[in-house]
Amino acid sequence: MKIRFTPVAAAMSLATGLLLSGAAHADNIRIALAGPFTGSVTQYGDMVKQGVDTAIEQINASGGVLGKQLELVTVDDACEPKQGPVAANRIVNDKIHYVVGHVCSGATIAATDIYNNEGVLMVTPSATAPAVTDGKGYEMILRTIGRDDQQGPAAAKFILEQIKPTKVAVLHDKQSYGQGIAASVRSELQKAGTDVVLFEGINAGDSDYSAVITKLKSTGVDFVYFGGYHPEMGLLLRQAAEQGVKVHFMGPEGVGNPDINAIAGKAVEGMLLTLPADFSQDPDNQAIVQAFKDKKRDPSGAFQLSAYAATLAIAEGIKGAGADDPVKVAEYLHANSVKTPIGLISWNKQGDLNDFKFDVFSWHADGSKSVYGK
Repeated sequence: MKIRFTPVAAAMSLATGLLLSGAAHADNIRIALAGPFTGSVTQYGDMVKQGVDTAIEQINASGGVLGKQLELVTVDDACEPKQGPVAANRIVNDKIHYVVGHVCSGATIAATDIYNNEGVLMVTPSATAPAVTDGKGYEMILRTIGRDDQQGPAAAKFILEQIKPTKVAVLHDKQSYGQGIAASVRSELQKAGTDVVLFEGINAGDSDYSAVITKLKSTGVDFVYFGGYHPEMGLLLRQAAEQGVKVHFMGPEGVGNPDINAIAGKAVEGMLLTLPADFSQDPDNQAIVQAFKDKKRDPSGAFQLSAYAATLAIAEGIKGAGADDPVKVAEYLHANSVKTPIGLISWNKQGDLNDFKFDVFSWHADGSKSVYGK
């Protein structure tokens, strides 16, 4: 494996809001967690951290890796693409060789060149945009989650077979993740002959989406797919209900956050979404699930167990390589499978999982979710 090493911009100033925490110990193996710990989607950073914390605690309790303990360092990128390189450079400059994250696709895409060029192994448990890996020739970038071009077709198949709408609107938040998966869903629906009468972006962070809701009414759509995160989906649901738009809404895993209930109120009931299969229900994972619960953590969220799997993959890679050497660890992971709570996972040449399952869930007004039809 040939790794391209280039100098890091060591003098790059840290932007406001960058957070680095964790006391360094020379005899430990440090793993950085890069994600949103400030901003509007901190809950996703918290989900991933629960998974990483639980994995590290269990690995360390069983003797660590190569006789060393794992140590977590958290780095905030606020889910901002411009903060991705800032966080990545801080991690490289601090001589941390392994990263779980980044969490959001935009920040991940912005950071990956740095990690690959500097020989740092990054495993994202949540960044689903194909652009993270497509055509990049990366050796040091892996995922423990599926891609939007797996999730999008799964959503479209469900829409076509279960909902069977006549007129569909596909909305997105104009960002890498949201627009990418929205485009995938639109493409699959159009291939099947479904009339996608509206494909439009909204501005993330706005508080009034009445203009686009008026368009939904005027076009007579009977189904809406939204690519993006829960703050915008919550407002779309609430404001659509207020304007008397009674159609089903569906989104990707980014809308699956309990905070959406406070935003949307009763209008959230029945929202559809794709999520990774609920691996917390797998009988083989009950000891891990109990470890989460013992720490008052939720093992059933979108990213907790994929984050656990990312951490475990790094640890198993170090063991398999027999060295705390990220290049050798990446080589080992590319060539081997790893048993994790999300199944026996393996990667293709560009670092994507060879297989991953997304299910369709219904979201409820009490904040719970259930597999559609069950």
